[in-house]
Amino acid sequence: MKGLIRRRDGERAELAGKAAAAAAEMTEPVEAPEPDLTAAAFFDVDNTIMRGASIYHFARGLASRDLFTTRDLARFAWGQVVFRASGSENADHMQAAREAALSFVAGHKVAHLVELCEEIYDETMADRVWQGTRNLAQRHLDVGQRVWLVTATPVELARIIARRLGLTGALGTVAEHVDGVYTGRLVGDMLHGPAKAEAIRALAEREGLDLRRCSAYSDSANDVPMLAAVGHPHAVNPDPDLREHAKDMGWPVHDFRTGRSASKIAVPAASLGALAGGLAVGIAMRRHLR
Repeated sequence: MKGLIRRRDGERAELAGKAAAAAAEMTEPVEAPEPDLTAAAFFDVDNTIMRGASIYHFARGLASRDLFTTRDLARFAWGQVVFRASGSENADHMQAAREAALSFVAGHKVAHLVELCEEIYDETMADRVWQGTRNLAQRHLDVGQRVWLVTATPVELARIIARRLGLTGALGTVAEHVDGVYTGRLVGDMLHGPAKAEAIRALAEREGLDLRRCSAYSDSANDVPMLAAVGHPHAVNPDPDLREHAKDMGWPVHDFRTGRSASKIAVPAASLGALAGGLAVGIAMRRHLR
């Protein structure tokens, strides 16, 4: 039975990765250097590009509009603290999160979610971007390489973050929609763990990238599959497990936190986990659209 579950999880991860790559839209800079067509850089978002969890900040923006209660936000954050502390990612938890999130967004318009994302990014996320990580991304852009975000955050929000930062595009969790309305199903699974590696492999095949020449950046040991898939992995603001792994593997480590911010970052970062991004958006959308 466990073998069957692992196989099904692997199939969903592969499907989620391919869906993320298929949904990836590229934004070309106005003035671009000579393009390097076979190399790219892939950046995780939460605690890598941005302090804390993007979906948590999005939920805070909804709460300020009375679309998401403080009690909901606290319960959501605490549940993810427990999730990250225990490291539990069993199939039952993942399935419950999927079903909860999708039951909330089903029937709602994609355009409405995008509109809310646009507003809230400027209000609550823009000033949380790590300048150090942004500089790393800019180095790749300056030599003509494309830079993609890779995140469990819904792709609609991920695209907005990428566009605001002047990056190429984003790979994110894809919720199925027909005629601009969510169906209540994911395409594959949340873009988390092995699914991120599948996504960049699928994108590399589509865009003709040589992954040996590509770079990847993340803060989390959950992203080791993505980091290991490229020739130039980097740990950014790493959690203890990733820091140890990076040391063992000889990977570069970049830490842009001060001692104080490193201690404060733990709770909001934990509020994402991999399985709760859709849940936060779903609950908020349900309350707003009642």
